[in-house]
Amino acid sequence: MNTYQYLLRLITYRPFLYFINALAWTVIYLAPIVPGLVTKEFFDSLTGNSKLGYSVWGIIALLMAATLGRIMLIVVGFITDVNFRFRMGMLLRRNLLEHVLKQPGARAIPVSPGEAISHFRDDVDQSEEAASWSVDVFGMTCFAAVSCYILIRIDAQMTLLVFLPLVIVISVAQLATARLQKYRAASRESTAKVTGEISEMFGNVQAIQVAGAEKRVIDRFRRLGDTRRKAMLKDRLMTELLDSIFSNSVNLGTGLILLLAGQKMRAGTFTVGDFALFVYYLTFVTQFISNVGKFITYFKQMSVALERLTFLLQGASAKILTMVKSLHLDKKQKLPTESGAGETDDIAAVSAIPQAAPRDNSLQHLDVQGLSYTYPDTGRGISGVQLSLTRGSFTVITGTIGSGKTTLVRTLLGLLPKDEGTIDWNGNPVEDAGTFFTPPRSAYTAQVPRLYSDTLRNNILLGQAEQGDSLQHALYAAVMEYDVAQLPGGLDTVIGPRGVKLSGGQAQRTAAARMLVRDAELYVFDDLSSALDVETEQKLWERMFERRGDATCLVVSHRKTALARADHIIVMKDGRIEAEGTSSDLLQRSSTFQELWYGDDHATKEMELNEPFRSK
Repeated sequence: MNTYQYLLRLITYRPFLYFINALAWTVIYLAPIVPGLVTKEFFDSLTGNSKLGYSVWGIIALLMAATLGRIMLIVVGFITDVNFRFRMGMLLRRNLLEHVLKQPGARAIPVSPGEAISHFRDDVDQSEEAASWSVDVFGMTCFAAVSCYILIRIDAQMTLLVFLPLVIVISVAQLATARLQKYRAASRESTAKVTGEISEMFGNVQAIQVAGAEKRVIDRFRRLGDTRRKAMLKDRLMTELLDSIFSNSVNLGTGLILLLAGQKMRAGTFTVGDFALFVYYLTFVTQFISNVGKFITYFKQMSVALERLTFLLQGASAKILTMVKSLHLDKKQKLPTESGAGETDDIAAVSAIPQAAPRDNSLQHLDVQGLSYTYPDTGRGISGVQLSLTRGSFTVITGTIGSGKTTLVRTLLGLLPKDEGTIDWNGNPVEDAGTFFTPPRSAYTAQVPRLYSDTLRNNILLGQAEQGDSLQHALYAAVMEYDVAQLPGGLDTVIGPRGVKLSGGQAQRTAAARMLVRDAELYVFDDLSSALDVETEQKLWERMFERRGDATCLVVSHRKTALARADHIIVMKDGRIEAEGTSSDLLQRSSTFQELWYGDDHATKEMELNEPFRSK
């Protein structure tokens, strides 16, 4: 989709609103036609050449009435412009965000969150600006056509001088296209890098402090800021230079009109009223020429915005940006929640969490065949994985660091786009795993919990309505009841950005409570207990077994507490399943599992080989 098609799809997003907006501003720009003619008659009346039968005060009253009328029209114009323009921006951001949220987690955005914010903010604003100015250009073109007709009837030569600057404006804008786009692209890119760096700094404060890297980080930020300053200076200088050329070309036309008008008035072919009409219209023609120049500038810069927004789509069609979707602007409409009922909480209202999939068929067995995924940058990943989960089973995936454990569960859940393989739920193929594996079918706790600067309650519920004792049961199962009692505000304690007010173990158990409150068919834990002490971990698994009933668990872990409870263990190595079975079997025949189980504790190895620890 090129820039012309992009602009056309934007302005036809709400054709009725665009038509009303264009009509309102066309009337606004045409409004000076009548006052101009009245002004002509006013000055002609002073010299006795007026054809209008009004007195001087009558003509002044007409001019004041026309001015007040134009003010009222401008108010209406701003209302119509806001209604159209900001809906257009909301549509772009809504479609872009929806596309991002549908992507596998590892490929949601190809840039840092800070850079993505720059795309959502600056590039959408640039698109809005260009589309909005198209209305002004249309309205002022109508004014130019009507005024040109009137002025030509008075004096064709003078009219040519009035509109000559327009040719200069368009010519200069076309010549400056390449440089204008280059500077705008550099300015946007440098701004995105600065925004991204700010995001990274705030997100990694602790790591920066521990490494004593404050000075290096600040120096890097200063360099990025200096690069941004230079890029924005060039961009602003180019824009101001074009505006200066547009304005001065108009001033040149004004000077020529004054020189020529004097000669014609001395010859008696040009009245004072004619001169007043030309000068009056010249003000609006100047605005027309300036607006045409601005629109051309914005349109050229819009191509940069389109390219950057399309980059976020990662190969998807740019038409996604302008697809007509509901914006839910009606106050009576409620955003869907994960439970499908009740008011949304703060985080859900901001995140607009999609409505959960219905619990249409309970999990009986989940079969995976030939599942593969390769990271494009490293060539590592998983290959040919086959596994089967039955209802109520507790399966643990284990292996050394880098063996593909997390990659396996993320590919299974659709957070990474599989290269090959099939996934069947109760014998039915799962076409879109990312959409399918959502509550109440499955709930997932990632290796690194994602927490928000909000209350503990909102972090756990994430918009789901609190029903009965579900939250308390989830807190108990996640061994969080004591921690909540110690927090100053209990569940209403604000835990800070990324949950900085919580310990590592508390953050993991908060993520576990978030998962358990969903009451899913399949629970997927990715190294949930890595930050827990042995006693807390033991309690967590005991309580999990107490409450899970027929729920199926898939757990990534190398901890003995989880391995000992497993019905089935899958040992990963180099992206493939090296061995699988119970802990007793694997201790007898898998060297990798033996290393994971014993570590460096050789003293107990022989004893545990004869009687492997296992409890249910």
